Amino acid sequence: MKIIMLGAPGAGKGTQAKKIAAKYGIPHISTGDIFRANIKNNTELGQKAKTYMDKGELVPDELVVDLIMDRFKEADCANGYVLDGFPRTIPQAEALDKALKAQGEAVDFAINVEVPDENIINRMSGRRACVGCGATYHIEFNPTKVEGVCDACGEKLILRDDDKPETVKNRLSVYHEQTQPLIDYYAKADVLAEVDGTQDMEKVFSDIVNVLGA
Repeated sequence: MKIIMLGAPGAGKGTQAKKIAAKYGIPHISTGDIFRANIKNNTELGQKAKTYMDKGELVPDELVVDLIMDRFKEADCANGYVLDGFPRTIPQAEALDKALKAQGEAVDFAINVEVPDENIINRMSGRRACVGCGATYHIEFNPTKVEGVCDACGEKLILRDDDKPETVKNRLSVYHEQTQPLIDYYAKADVLAEVDGTQDMEKVFSDIVNVLGA
């Protein structure tokens, strides 16, 4: 079962990807993890990626696909995988499809966790992070016992720059411009499934399981 997760930043697709991976016994693969593993292990592909990253440049799509396809060869991917954070653009999706097709494979499901922008802005601007231990909370959904103080270590909590409403709005506009077209792309390929991400986390997951099959 080869699954791609789609959804805006803050929609909760990473959380759902982990739950899918655990239920079906397949790996949750993020491009960031692949980059870090290849660079740490000093692989040939990792060295190539590092030359771009060190210059602050984006790693070219072809190289990212090479890294991903290399990861798919590992034994834990025998029954499939959940790909999170890639593809982000149509050219990336096309490059991935081409590489999979060359091996007689294809994406089985592209799951879009749909959440309106205003929900995401509220969700993310309510996040708080501990300056001490890095624990994260939410002022509405997961508050601390004492306001502004970490339950775990007693240090103060902050609103990270990434979670500020203006930053979130910028990230969402980039998402709509670049990644939203992927929803149409996978719909045309007849592999798209959309779930309502505004529901309780367990309900979202049960909707996904209904799509994938128990």
